[in-house]
Amino acid sequence: MDQEGQEQRSRRGIYLLPNMITTAGLFAGFYAIVAAMSGRFEPAAVAIFVAMVMDGIDGRVARLTNTQSEFGVQYDSLSDMICFGLAPALVMYEWSLKSMPSVGWAKLGWLAAFIYTAGGALRLARFNAQVATAEKGYFKGLPSPSGAGVMAGFVWIGVDVGIQGVDVAYLAFVLTIAVGLLMVSNIRYYSFKEFDFKNRVPFTVILLVVMVYVFASIDPPKVLFSGFLVYALSGIAYTVVKIRMQRRLRNRTE
Repeated sequence: MDQEGQEQRSRRGIYLLPNMITTAGLFAGFYAIVAAMSGRFEPAAVAIFVAMVMDGIDGRVARLTNTQSEFGVQYDSLSDMICFGLAPALVMYEWSLKSMPSVGWAKLGWLAAFIYTAGGALRLARFNAQVATAEKGYFKGLPSPSGAGVMAGFVWIGVDVGIQGVDVAYLAFVLTIAVGLLMVSNIRYYSFKEFDFKNRVPFTVILLVVMVYVFASIDPPKVLFSGFLVYALSGIAYTVVKIRMQRRLRNRTE
């Protein structure tokens, strides 16, 4: 085979390492759905967080190893739809929302789950369409992994403390719809993209990371849910503060 034929064959292939990590995340999202259908909600919630870890790694590995590709970008986006758009909605539905008929609302459970799923799909589509022009420091709308963190964390806490899904069906209903709407909103969320993990940092930063790990290990369900919930609310707080500042500035100029 001549050199030109070898180059064409190389271009038809895909990079193994980053796509293998993406596949691991996709498997975790799929497992979350299967586990929830079997009534194993704690492993289902944990699997969604595992998918989040894989999603955070694959892109960085691709950039560090110079193995970025358009295939990897599209594959990662499809995996995100399963892991953070579909899996959290189905886990929440199986744990709590499907009990809505028992409290007098027959169809609202799966409609809420669909609103979340549609919000995740629209959020990913908008992100992909605006990735070249998006503001680097902020996301527009709640990122779908963070929305999944709120949903999975809520389920994990419920299972951990022994709460039955039917007992919090109304709360799960409101939370599911709220997170779905936040994903398609124009609310700005800090992206943390300005952090450079390749450069040297002071020793105290590593100590801080260790303390974060220790704090999270004390009670993972509560810590993770609280962290993602605070992040989801931070965008709302930032928007409110910004609107008030703009009104004050406008009143001063008038």
